[in-house]
Amino acid sequence: MIEHAIVIAFDYGLPDLSALFALEEELELLIPPGVGEVDGNEIAVDLSDGSLYLYGPDADALWAAISPAVNATGFMRGATVRLRYGPPEDGVREVLHRIQ
Repeated sequence: MIEHAIVIAFDYGLPDLSALFALEEELELLIPPGVGEVDGNEIAVDLSDGSLYLYGPDADALWAAISPAVNATGFMRGATVRLRYGPPEDGVREVLHRIQ
């Protein structure tokens, strides 16, 4: 199976992780079976910024499932969304989106 990925790099700056955890839970509910999964996050110790990781067999289908929630989340404004169409190696096609 080809492992596609979505990596969302965002500015956070909130006083705790509750908003991030709430978004992760919402995304898990939005992703249909077989489309992908939320694999977790990395967040700076000072909560200034972070990344969210999702994986599945089709990055476009995964993005279609989660994009409404991501676009509606305040701390995601200005985030960079990287869709990777294959394993993490040189030459794999990637597409970048910016959350408005």
